[in-house]
Amino acid sequence: MTELALPLAGTLIARDHHGWSPELHAEFRRNAHNGAVGSRLIEVTRWTRLWEVRLAPGERLPAHRHVLDYSWTAVHSGHSRQHSHDGSTREVTYRSGDSKFLAFAADRFLLHDLENIGDTPLLFITTEFLNGPNPPLPL
Repeated sequence: MTELALPLAGTLIARDHHGWSPELHAEFRRNAHNGAVGSRLIEVTRWTRLWEVRLAPGERLPAHRHVLDYSWTAVHSGHSRQHSHDGSTREVTYRSGDSKFLAFAADRFLLHDLENIGDTPLLFITTEFLNGPNPPLPL
């Protein structure tokens, strides 16, 4: 599979893995096929996987790989930092109700983490769609 070429959300703050620790590099290698895209899997149906992403201030969701079309919605406003497999680091500000849909062509993916760098909890609902061109990753 090849990396997804998408305009990612937020403000680019670094490129070329600048500022990444050796531990972060190792986590991305270890989790290169981690299909757990949320903090908690809420429900699986024939067509979807529904996830909750809940992060307290300072908490991180480890690197994980998206291969399925998915949609996320921010339940709370907040601020995050994301490292992506392309070596970029971005900061994103969310408002309650912000939502985005990402589609993945065959053999495309996005590998990233998510850290709450704000002073309020982050809460997202993420829906993965199981009927796309890529098979779901095992959990």
